[in-house]
Amino acid sequence: MTGPRRANERLFALFLLGVLAITPPLLSIFNNPTRILGLPALYFYLFACWAALILLVALAVRRRALPDESVGPSGGTAGPPASLAAEEPRDA
Repeated sequence: MTGPRRANERLFALFLLGVLAITPPLLSIFNNPTRILGLPALYFYLFACWAALILLVALAVRRRALPDESVGPSGGTAGPPASLAAEEPRDA
């Protein structure tokens, strides 16, 4: 498995991980009066999960992006194909 199918599977797995991370059994573990960096543990847990999921999705999408075929080796756009560039302009 390569290409878009594997990337779609990664994104689906991240979705399931996100759903699992915010289920009530896990949330009840962090729903206590302790504070982490001045925040209640539950809020810290939710924001940490949120940030981690954003980072993981960004990495998965970045891997998914394929190089654009119209970009030349110098980073600029590659002009028209040689067959079109050799033709003379026609009057309409």
